[in-house]
Amino acid sequence: MMTTAHSLTSALQDHVARIIVERGGWIGFDEFMALALYTPGLGYYANDSAKFGSMPDALQAGEAAAGSDFVTAPELTPLFGKALANQVAQALQVTQTSEIWEFGAGTGALALQVLSSLEALGLPLPRYNIVDLSANLRLRQQATLAKYADAVCWVSELPDSLQGVVLGNEVLDAMPVKLLLRLSGVWHERGVVLNAAPSGAQQEGQIFSWSERPTDLRPPCPIEGEHDYLTEVHPQGEAFVRTLADKITAGAVFLIDYGFPEHEYYHPQRHMGTVMCHRSHRSDPDPLLALGLKDITAHVNFTGIALAAQDAGLGVLGYCTQARFLMNCGLLGLLEGALLAARVQAQRLVMEHEMGELFKVIGLYQGEPWEAIGFAQGDRTHTL
Repeated sequence: MMTTAHSLTSALQDHVARIIVERGGWIGFDEFMALALYTPGLGYYANDSAKFGSMPDALQAGEAAAGSDFVTAPELTPLFGKALANQVAQALQVTQTSEIWEFGAGTGALALQVLSSLEALGLPLPRYNIVDLSANLRLRQQATLAKYADAVCWVSELPDSLQGVVLGNEVLDAMPVKLLLRLSGVWHERGVVLNAAPSGAQQEGQIFSWSERPTDLRPPCPIEGEHDYLTEVHPQGEAFVRTLADKITAGAVFLIDYGFPEHEYYHPQRHMGTVMCHRSHRSDPDPLLALGLKDITAHVNFTGIALAAQDAGLGVLGYCTQARFLMNCGLLGLLEGALLAARVQAQRLVMEHEMGELFKVIGLYQGEPWEAIGFAQGDRTHTL
């Protein structure tokens, strides 16, 4: 493992540069994003840098954050996992399954919250399977989940078939996307090339450049207007859902992420796309900088996820905001018994200007349809 941020970035840049040369001088952004995030030992999710954590107090004073790049809902408050556990308990009972499969388990905080909540409800502990590409995060998860070591296992690939409840919190947004650019009325795929500057003159940010090629690819719906327009399509996210559909013989899927239905995602005014980077609890729009040191994400097109699931044989249980889902799952009752500081943190899960409205939950099922408590009120499936 590289000992400094500079050497890590340099090594990853060299690796990506070699790939670009091997590909004839150009790679699509989806391949670039995959390399930046998942190159073994170097990519953002494959190196040893800290990623998940609580919001540092230093940010309130305008100082740089240290020790983590972003906070997810389970790190923000354990009440997230406690509320979600109520939906998991119902899903396990209705589908008559006894396993949980979590993708991208982060620090293991969500797994801990779900398992401890199921235990507190007096339910038998399910087998908890974690699918995570990061060896470093696996070590952290093992430490977090030491109490439940007998119930938790880590898998590197899915079996031919599975039964159970699948969880994915902020998983889809980290799946590589293709960039499409309408330029002077012509659609192009945006990719990455090496800069022409001599290597001795290159500084950080000059190693790679954008480059567009005409393409037959199109967004899933027409974009009104004639203005230049940058957006994403999500073949890998949709392929992930189709893979789940092929594997699940009984059970349910709950995916939680930030995004929109198709008609909002491809709104004419959303002309700069949604790709964003996260480092030290700050955001920036340039994924070509600081390779391996920051997260790269894109918002989720939930209509595309729902259609991919249905085409592959899954049904849609529901779709709603995170705020409505958590309240349906009993968050307000959990808040009543919480300390003031915990209530303040949990409010960020449901407030419109925080995570409550931007984050959505989609539920899928294999088998017979049933009424999931998380979508009892405020279901927006009709908007997909």
